[in-house]
Amino acid sequence: MSDSEARTSLEPAAVPHNPAAFDDDEPPSSPRRHPAWHDVPQDKWDDWRWQMQNAIRSVRQLRTLLSFTDDELEAIGRLEADYKVVIPPYYFSLINPADPADPIRLQSVPDPRELDNPSGYELDDPLEEDKDSPVPGVTHRYPDRALLVTTPACSMYCRFCTRKRATLTRGGWEGVTHDDRKMVEYVAKHPEIRDVIVSGGDPLTLPTPKLKFFLDGLSRIKHVDVIRIGTRVPVTLPQRLYDKDLIRLLRSAKKVWIQTHFNHPREITPEAKKVCNALLKAGMPVNNHTVLLQGVNDNLETMRKLMRGLLRIKVRPYYIFHCDPVTGAGHFRTSVWKGIEIMEGLRGHISGLGIPTYVVDSPHGGGKIPVMPNYLISAGDDAVILRNYEGQIVRYQAQDKPITTETTVTRGVSSLLQGTRSVIAPEGSERLARRKQRAAGGCGGGSHPEVTDEAAEELVSLGFRNGRAGQALAD
Repeated sequence: MSDSEARTSLEPAAVPHNPAAFDDDEPPSSPRRHPAWHDVPQDKWDDWRWQMQNAIRSVRQLRTLLSFTDDELEAIGRLEADYKVVIPPYYFSLINPADPADPIRLQSVPDPRELDNPSGYELDDPLEEDKDSPVPGVTHRYPDRALLVTTPACSMYCRFCTRKRATLTRGGWEGVTHDDRKMVEYVAKHPEIRDVIVSGGDPLTLPTPKLKFFLDGLSRIKHVDVIRIGTRVPVTLPQRLYDKDLIRLLRSAKKVWIQTHFNHPREITPEAKKVCNALLKAGMPVNNHTVLLQGVNDNLETMRKLMRGLLRIKVRPYYIFHCDPVTGAGHFRTSVWKGIEIMEGLRGHISGLGIPTYVVDSPHGGGKIPVMPNYLISAGDDAVILRNYEGQIVRYQAQDKPITTETTVTRGVSSLLQGTRSVIAPEGSERLARRKQRAAGGCGGGSHPEVTDEAAEELVSLGFRNGRAGQALAD
C-alpha cells in the first residue's frame, strides 16, 4: 500500500451536511432586545446595576411594553400591593410580546388568575417553613440540612414563588443584622448540620460584603461540608456574574455548590451559558431545579429540550418540583399524572445524566417526596419483575441462590415469577429489530420491522434455568 493510500484509508469518512443534526434545540446566537432598549450601549446592557436600575417594577411600565385588556390591567393593578413586580430588561427581552401565553411572560408578568383560589387550598406558607424555624431566617427540617433565608430580594420575582410572603418585606437588609448572626450561630451550634442552603429571595442580590459574611462564617464551620447557593441569577440576571470579584468570593468559600433554576429552553442563552461556565471553571458544581408549570413546560417536548440544553452547558438537572400550592399560583399547577407522564418520556430517551428526580414538596413540612413511574411490576420469593422504558418486562433474580418456587404451569407475568420465562418483549421494539437484523447478517441500517412477541422470543433465550437468559438479554 502506498503512503497516499495509507493516509486515505486512515482519513475519517466525510460527514453528510445535515443542518438539522447540528442546530436542533440550540440556543439563539444572542438574545434579542425589546425595542424599548434597542439603543442601549452594550457596556450598559452588560452591567447588572443598569439592568436592575432599569427593571420593570410597575403595571404602569408594563402597559407600555405589552398588550393588555382593560380588565387585565385592573386585575393586575390590584396585585401590585401583594407581590412585587421586578423584571430586568434582559429577561423581559426573552418574551415574545405578540404571545399572551408566552412561557417567559407567564413566569414574570402578573396575571389576573393570581387573584383566583377556587379550591381554597392555596396557602401563604404551604410548606410550613415558618413552623420549622428555630430562629428567624432558619428552616431546619431535615436532620443534616438547614436553609437560611438571607434576603427578601430577587433579581426577578417569579409568579409561582413558594416564598412570596418573604418578598413583602421592604427596605433594610443592607448591613449584617442580629438575625443574620443568629442564623450562622445556629448552624455552628448544631454539628448534625452538614449541608446549608443559602437562599432568600436570591442571595446573589445581596451586597457583596453581606454575602461574604455568610460565606466566610459558614465555610469556617468544620461540620458544614456543603454550602448551596439557591439562585436564579444565572437565568434572570446573568450580568451579575460577569463580576469577577463575585466569582472569586464564591470560589473562596471552597464548599459552594450552585443550585439554579431554568424552567424553559429559551432561558438557556449565550449569557446564561457564559456564567454557568465561569462558575464551573471556578470549581463550583451547578445543579438545576425546574418547577413543573402549566403553560410553561408541561409537555414532554419542552422538557426534553430543556434537559438536553442543560446538559450542553454542563448544568446537571437535579429536581423537577411539582408546583407548590402557594397563594396566587393555582393556575400553574398540573396534575401529578402530568409529571409522571413527562418522567416516563425522559427515562430511556435521554442520558441518565439528564434525568432529574420528580418530587412533591409535602404539605405540613414533610419534605421532598419522589414521585416516579412504576418500574417494579411484581415480586416473589425468588425474583422481582421489572419493566424498562420500552415496556420490556424481565425477571430479575437479585440473590445468587437456588430457586425455591415450585413450578406451576402459568402464563404472563406469573410465568416470569415461576422462572419458566425470563422476559416478555414488547411488540415493535426497534432495539430487538436491530438484533434480529444483526443475527441475520444485516448492517443495522434502514427501517425497523415490527417485532411480535413470538419473534422477540426467538431473539432472546427464554431458557432461564440453563443460565443463557442473561447473555441473550445483553446488548
